[in-house]
Amino acid sequence: MGPHRLFRTIDLTLIGMFVALMGIGANITAWAPFLQVGGVPITLQTFFCFLSGVLLGSRRGAIAMIVYVFVGLAGVPVFAGFKGGLGTLLSPTFGFILSFIFTAYIIGKVIEYKKRPTYKTFIIASLVGLVFNYIIGTNYMYLALTFFVNASESFTYTGTWLVMLAYLPIDLVTIVAAAYIAPRIFHVFHKMAGMQIPKNVD
Repeated sequence: MGPHRLFRTIDLTLIGMFVALMGIGANITAWAPFLQVGGVPITLQTFFCFLSGVLLGSRRGAIAMIVYVFVGLAGVPVFAGFKGGLGTLLSPTFGFILSFIFTAYIIGKVIEYKKRPTYKTFIIASLVGLVFNYIIGTNYMYLALTFFVNASESFTYTGTWLVMLAYLPIDLVTIVAAAYIAPRIFHVFHKMAGMQIPKNVD
């Protein structure tokens, strides 16, 4: 079969690698407990999700995130705080976990659209991915707080967004870091994955 068959050994290897990196990134505070804001852990999930879309492409990146989500829902403690299981569906932050699937796919599509991606392309792709990450995650959070957690009536949709905007600077630094690193390993991943390699990735 050709290089674009559904699952090759290298595909499974790269997908599995990013599933593992997501689990490690989700619990980085286990080794660095000071990485918390208001009791909420700062994770590297967003960082690795973005890299999966950039380096693996839309298809492989999205599949890696799907596998990560299902591994966690199956009970393996790969979510933040070493959590897992179907109960996490009721967590206000599960929307961000769910958004990783769409984020990786969109980022991959933006990169694939440009036949000769530059550093600017990586930045744009990451920013577009961050928008999807926040829209899906924040809306899920509001719904979860409203219907599952029974938050106080004073908690509003606007208030949910204001809370999340406090994390925006951290996420912006994260995606800039991911976009900075990506071009340096872009060629390596494309060779490993058997994809066509653009000639002038800056």
